[in-house]
Amino acid sequence: MNDAKILIVDDERSIAEMMATVLRKEGFSYIDLVFDGEAALAACEQQRYEMILLDVMMPGLSGLEVCPFIRRTTDAPILFLTARTSDFDKLSGFAVGGDDYITKPFNPLEVVARIRAQLRRYLQTKPQSSPPACIYDFGRFQVDESEATLTVEGNISPCPALVFQLLLFFCKNPNRLFSKSELYRRVWGEEVYHDDNTVMVHIHRIREKIEKDPSKPEYLVNIRGMGYKLILPKGVT
Repeated sequence: MNDAKILIVDDERSIAEMMATVLRKEGFSYIDLVFDGEAALAACEQQRYEMILLDVMMPGLSGLEVCPFIRRTTDAPILFLTARTSDFDKLSGFAVGGDDYITKPFNPLEVVARIRAQLRRYLQTKPQSSPPACIYDFGRFQVDESEATLTVEGNISPCPALVFQLLLFFCKNPNRLFSKSELYRRVWGEEVYHDDNTVMVHIHRIREKIEKDPSKPEYLVNIRGMGYKLILPKGVT
């Protein structure tokens, strides 16, 4: 994990350099720093990163504007760093492709803990040497665990790490009902606090990918007041 390539994007150089120093002390050795959105896009075109720390408020292209373009080239976890604290701002970050969100001022060691949690989940989705074939087929879509890919009606659908991890969890447990708190504990881990909005945003992002009509889900359904389950269609095993 400590050999993961990390990109830090923040126009406040003191914060970027401080975070890089802390990460190096924690054993991470490959860290790049850039200080605006345009430089972040260029860096992601030249290098494949396993983790990206992305400031929201930057001159020129903001982090929210940059994130969708980064998502076109990588499914690596993106952790937003921002002084904004409203639920709307957090949901905006998740909606454009972010995986986690931490507000300034922050405890650098908390950021490191979140980075480790995100990297652990992300690296678990990456194919290992000669992995056994494990494909979950739901008819309209297929999830390939070993290749970490989602295929919908024959086409590969890019899937951010946490969205894929949540979908994979459902695929491994079809027709089972999970509350939002249990999903958060089982997929996000115990390192972070339970957040209903986070779960709901990721559920919505999965539906946008796998459902014919996300507003009328046939696969990933909600049982009001109880939770969510992924339905295995009849005739599909």
